[in-house]
Amino acid sequence: MAHLASGRTRALALPVGLALTASLAFLPGTATAAPADEPAAAVSADGPKLSYVVNTRAGHGSVKQVKKAIAKAGGTVVTSYDKIGVIVVHSQNPDFGPAIRKAKGVQSAGSTRTSPILPQATKDIGVEQPLTAEAARSAAADAVAGQDPLEPLQWDLPAIKADKAHQKSLGSSKVTVAVIDTGVDDTHPDLAPNFDRAASVNCVSGAPDTTDGAWRPAAGESDHGTHVAGTIAAAKNGVGVTGVAPGVKVSGIKVSTPGGWFYTEAVVCGFMWAADHGVDVTNNSYYTDPWMFNCKNDPDQGALVDAITRATRYAESRGTVNVAAAGNSRFDLASDAIDDASSPNDTDPVTRTVDPRLCPDIPAQLPGVVTVSATGAKGLKSSYSNYGLGVIDVTAPGGDSTIYQTPDAPATSGLILSTLPGGGFGYKAGTSMASPHVAGVAALIKSTHPHASARTVKALLTHQADATACGAPYDINGDGTVDAVCEGGKQYNGFYGAGVVDALDAVRR
Repeated sequence: MAHLASGRTRALALPVGLALTASLAFLPGTATAAPADEPAAAVSADGPKLSYVVNTRAGHGSVKQVKKAIAKAGGTVVTSYDKIGVIVVHSQNPDFGPAIRKAKGVQSAGSTRTSPILPQATKDIGVEQPLTAEAARSAAADAVAGQDPLEPLQWDLPAIKADKAHQKSLGSSKVTVAVIDTGVDDTHPDLAPNFDRAASVNCVSGAPDTTDGAWRPAAGESDHGTHVAGTIAAAKNGVGVTGVAPGVKVSGIKVSTPGGWFYTEAVVCGFMWAADHGVDVTNNSYYTDPWMFNCKNDPDQGALVDAITRATRYAESRGTVNVAAAGNSRFDLASDAIDDASSPNDTDPVTRTVDPRLCPDIPAQLPGVVTVSATGAKGLKSSYSNYGLGVIDVTAPGGDSTIYQTPDAPATSGLILSTLPGGGFGYKAGTSMASPHVAGVAALIKSTHPHASARTVKALLTHQADATACGAPYDINGDGTVDAVCEGGKQYNGFYGAGVVDALDAVRR
């Protein structure tokens, strides 16, 4: 599992008084499931078992034709998404990729990983900062009428005016936000009241598993998705924390393997499931493994971009707003050259220089996806957050080290407090934590405007955002050296996009 320097995840653990360190965690519709096709006997099957996406024209007829070619090339169909022309395949033919790309009807095809499909042991993915009992008691003593016990520690809510918004509306229970992530613990007392089981699923294999509870993280797996879910929709019920939209529903779409990998077939499944199960907003706080940036001119990586682009566009066509974290590597995503030393992260990474316009971070840089940067308790771009003029749409609190941005009392941590599996609460930071704030505000907009299209919700999200100027040269650690350059004006710039999302405006008609 990669660490912070690679920007593998969208969440950070920031020990007080220390430099940023990774709090890692993450990655895998209604599928048109098809019976497995038997591989052709004459084809080599002595290679490692790999997973592929094979992309063709949408429609049952086209997919059916390509399935025959898949079998002849030594592939076994796991499932297919006929509506978007994406087929998930396993094969041990070392030449499956080149062979299937030559088949009639195939538009692109590529391996979703560089390591074989093998059972993966749970790995250490970083430790959040748990909330201490003393801090919890102190917070409860500071709570005023109408606040949940831990709300005084949530400096992030007033930062987007969510506290004022809750006086007008908590959001509608007819709106659902799906957390496409590492799984959500729906038994948590702050999540159970708002959990949408019908819109929850396990997509790790690339095909939906609707077994009851399959969407939950297993023992030892990442707590990341549960933390994200609490930021969006922790109930205002006199328990723990309060979500940005505590009256909406939240679902869990588990897409990460036990080892924390988010592979393409799982991500496609997640978007398709959300689209076909009435989800209004998806939150995506990850990048799709194993490549931080996927170059379209590479036959494998290009196919991954193709498949997930089809899935996100399909979801938006069904009315779903897709929100994604920009990443934690301090990269300027608008530059024409970024050194990526972390890909592929499931085998041996190599250093390569990429142009992010040609080699996007997916899903964050896909067309139509709302891309979110992070701010700290003082409203400045978080020290770790990616940025980029023309890339960042809006910004929201993601937290930062108290060395850089210290919150006002009674809050004591510059990180984001939210729910953890097993009924717990703890702090995390990252653009992973910023994105769910935006997803929550989008859910409030949808609650206020129930008939609004995805495009309209996105337009309101940026129109209502509080414009934030670049400000003074960005020297976050105060050493006299500019750490990042913010381009653009107050109304739109590379650090903050259209500005900080506004929950209060979201609930005003």
